[in-house]
Amino acid sequence: MEKKKENNFESSLARLEEISGQLESGDVGLEDSIRLYEEGIELAKICYSTLRDAELKVTELKKQLEENIKQ
Repeated sequence: MEKKKENNFESSLARLEEISGQLESGDVGLEDSIRLYEEGIELAKICYSTLRDAELKVTELKKQLEENIKQ
């Protein structure tokens, strides 16, 4: 499951960068821009959630390490 989540993060981030490039180019019409923006928001949510989960995991591991060092 971890590998799938990592791949999901990596692919979401890559797609988000692609969307950003398309929007910045100015070559996309209004309707497509809106669609891309909506897709980008959903991808950003996925990336944020994945990063938040990773931060919580690292915090927990650090706490466990500190507890083991004190013993």
